[in-house]
This record gives sequence, structure tokens and C-alpha cells, in this order.
Amino acid sequence: MEFARMAAFDLIRPAVRTSCVVFASPHSGRDYPASLLLRSELDARQIRSSEDAFVDRLFETAPLHGAPLLAARAPRAWVDLNRASDEFDPALIEGVARRPHNPRVASGLGVIPRVVAGGRAIYSGKIELDEAHERIDSCWTPYHAALQDLLTESHVEFGESILIDCHSMPHEAIELAGGPGGRRPHVVLGDRFGAAAAPRVMARIEAAFVSAGLRVARNTPFAGAYVTQAYGRPSRRQHAIQIEIDRSLYMDEALVVPHAGFDAFRTRLDRVIAQIAAIGRSEAERVAAE
Repeated sequence: MEFARMAAFDLIRPAVRTSCVVFASPHSGRDYPASLLLRSELDARQIRSSEDAFVDRLFETAPLHGAPLLAARAPRAWVDLNRASDEFDPALIEGVARRPHNPRVASGLGVIPRVVAGGRAIYSGKIELDEAHERIDSCWTPYHAALQDLLTESHVEFGESILIDCHSMPHEAIELAGGPGGRRPHVVLGDRFGAAAAPRVMARIEAAFVSAGLRVARNTPFAGAYVTQAYGRPSRRQHAIQIEIDRSLYMDEALVVPHAGFDAFRTRLDRVIAQIAAIGRSEAERVAAE
């Protein structure tokens, strides 16, 4: 069998790197292999329902503020870069032995997803284990190697790294987040309840969003998944914070297209990106002074 191969990511570097911050978007990839679309039970729009559509475009000004942007090209329905490389789903992949219960895998959201949003099945049957490994080798491994290189570069140049893991969330996912009658957040910041980032870093990033007039919640309903768990090491001066942005602020979720407010929201977010990049400069200066 022949497997589709694709470029795993785009890396946009600043002309001069001035910040220890790394922006990364693991779920905004939209290069859907023809082989996936041909054998999927879903149409071209349905299969995009788990995609963080246009998040890479929202954060594309990061390099203008001195910070690199790493953006996946492989779509989440093909391989989920926010999962461990061995989170294989035995209900989807032939020859995979059952392992201790993993709620993400059990729900069909392993590293090779079985379903998209709403629990809709991508395939009618199973895929071969060799194909799953090929997706890991061609997409997952290069993306995470590039991400680790950027974080190592931050440490070498600045003595500290701050990873901003950029995501979007369905509006319906936060309808109850503010409690009965409460005000729903526009943004949810996840640091795995303090395990993935120092409190001072989390507080400053939250303040950047608040200064733009955005309502912010922490860790509920999204505290961070594999990326924040794997890369957040505040004791080593390596911080990781997941950002989830309400999709209704900039896109039509049903049609998967930017809506009329997209450009205005992107301009608003650019001010936040500038402040976060500046945090990366001041934190580096603090480390140098210690």
C-alpha cells in the first residue's frame, strides 16, 4: 500500500528573534490527503469540524513581534499532534493491543483519530498499523522535533522558553463555563493547574488578553493536553500554556469560513500577541539579571 506523504508544518521565523516565546498551532493544518477524503465517511466540510480552522492566520503576525510561529500542515483528522505518539486506538488500527484505559483513546481521539467533533466516525473500518506508523514518522515526529528545537533555541539565546500552544474551541463547548447565568469566557488558558507554567508567566499572559477586553478563564473546561504536559517544565524555565479561543469570535463554525468580523478580531489579537512577545523579552531580561 502507498501512503500519503506531506510537509508536516510551516515555520515562520522573525527577521530578528527578540523573544523567548514560541507560538505553535498543532491543529490548524488543512492539507487533507486525497486518500483520506476518498475513504472517509465524512464530506469535505464535516471532516474539518475538529480542525482549529484559521488559528494559524490569527497568530501569523507573531514573527513581526520577534517570535517564531510553528503551524501544522497535516490536519488533525489525519494525525493529532496534541497526543502522544503511542496513543493508538485498537478500535481503529489493526494489530494494536489493548492498553490501560486512556479516556482520549477510548473516545476515538487518539493520535490517529477515529472520530471528529460530535463523535462522527471518520472511517467505516480499520486502518493498517504500518499506515499509522507512517503518519507518525512523516508528520508527528518532524513537528515535535521542530518544536523542541525552537524551545532549545530559546534557552540558548534567552535562558528561558515560553510555549504558547494555540487552539480554538467550539462556542458550544463554553456555553456553561460561566455557570448558570454567568458570562462565558472568550479565551481559556490552560497550564494544567499550574504544573506547566510559573504563576507569574500565566498571570502576565492572562493580563494581555484582559487588556484587549477579552474574558478569560483558567483551566476550565480545557487545562491542556499532551503538548502542555510534555513541554511544560517551569522548574527548568520552560513554560507551556494552551490558549483556546472561542471560534464564534472570528468564524462561521457551520460553514468553516471566516465571518465578517475576522479581520477586526485578528487586529485585536495582534495587540495581545505583541504583549506576549514582550513578556518573552522581559522574562529573558529577568533571567539574565538573576
